[in-house]
Amino acid sequence: MSRLFPAPLLSLSLFVLWLLLNLSVSAGNLLLAAVLGILAPLLMAPLRPQHAHVRRPRVIVKLIGRVGLDVILSNLEVARGVLRAGKRPPRSAFVHIPLALREPHGLATLSMITTVVPGTVWSELALDRSVLLLHVFDLEDEAAFIKHFKDTYERPLMEIFQ
Repeated sequence: MSRLFPAPLLSLSLFVLWLLLNLSVSAGNLLLAAVLGILAPLLMAPLRPQHAHVRRPRVIVKLIGRVGLDVILSNLEVARGVLRAGKRPPRSAFVHIPLALREPHGLATLSMITTVVPGTVWSELALDRSVLLLHVFDLEDEAAFIKHFKDTYERPLMEIFQ
């Protein structure tokens, strides 16, 4: 049965979504919804990533709180940097951050975190996943920033995923 429905929840969701979008439960729409619900997950199964193995779920709660706080503080810092740009322009820079995190789900989560936190942009990841190139809006001390980034984001993600 799992061969026909590799993602049963996705199949059901696609079936229901098709019917809702068409606002009809005619025989033709039921057939199309069933075909979509069966074929789409089958065709997309090779694209699905491996299942993530979460090791320490409590660390997730702490990380979410920390990211939320960093979003607020970074918004204030970026706003302050923009407002004082005439007096002192921001010292933006690209920073190479060595990574110990290699797990794909952890790296994907790290990329989302850097996207959400204002003032940082994920620029490039080395092919061997050993170094992250990050653009920082206003950088005072590169070594302190790297230490903060690794302690605040990478270490908890390693606890969660590795």
